[in-house]
Amino acid sequence: MDVTVVAAAREDDSPTDEPLRIAMVADRLGYGEVWVGEGPTWDAFVLATTIGLATDHVALTVGPVPVSVRDPVTIVRGAAAVAAVVGRPVGVALGASSVRVVEGVHGRSRARAATVLASSAEAVRDLMRREPGEEITPGSGFRRRLPPPGGALTVAAFGDCAIAVAAEHADRMVLDVVSPGQVGELRAKLDAAAKRAGRTPPRLAAWLPAAVDPTPESRTQILRSLVGYLSVRGYSDMLAAAGFGEAVELARTGADSGTLLAALPPEAATTVGLVGDIDAVRSRMDAYAAAGLDEIALVPATSGDPGGERTLTALAT
Repeated sequence: MDVTVVAAAREDDSPTDEPLRIAMVADRLGYGEVWVGEGPTWDAFVLATTIGLATDHVALTVGPVPVSVRDPVTIVRGAAAVAAVVGRPVGVALGASSVRVVEGVHGRSRARAATVLASSAEAVRDLMRREPGEEITPGSGFRRRLPPPGGALTVAAFGDCAIAVAAEHADRMVLDVVSPGQVGELRAKLDAAAKRAGRTPPRLAAWLPAAVDPTPESRTQILRSLVGYLSVRGYSDMLAAAGFGEAVELARTGADSGTLLAALPPEAATTVGLVGDIDAVRSRMDAYAAAGLDEIALVPATSGDPGGERTLTALAT
């Protein structure tokens, strides 16, 4: 099973340059790929360029970027530009994101999200293969000047419609905050959808919060990150199914973040993540692999572990 690293800005009091620190640690320790997350703080392509110029080896995947906010040409142009500047392959991850982000932050409609995801994935896959000299968009008259970005196309998925999109168009499907049991269920759905599409199933990855020998601050940071998912449709269903229905119901009533944090039991961090001593974490990773996961993308806790150094060092081999 592959192990990669997520460098995404947390929307809390963490330093804004934390993703760069995480990526530099991952590069120094020999990890092969860094995911550069998109969020309200950082434009993912700018951050990916900064990371690429500050590191030596890691391949980059930008996203998941919300398809209701960025059009396919903008996405592929950004990836190709990053690849041209840093001189390494750059992949793209697409996602439907959430109403909270698409409508609340960007002021764009998230209507027909599954349809937009499908059309975007098909278009991005085609555009990522276009060579210099070909028209950027047929009939536009503008020719492509940069080489293809060279990385894989990933689709973030939970629901059946998004899984079908990943099965038909993606090289890899990515999950977030899931238990091994949920991985097994989603692996089966992905394989079935790929069979219907007449394709080899894409690789299956998951972003998982991680903390080896966690401090109390590390545990709290992971639990606080889960609070943000309690009111997001799809994620909330997953967390309820994982046994945290009480906290999900509180989120639906509009409870504040402090109340929701108090409602999440400490075991929530270990149910959908990699938290504990090295033996416990390794055992947990084996459980995810046995459930059908091909890749774990570590989201290292950084409170009490700047840059995720302790966790990433422990898991580097």
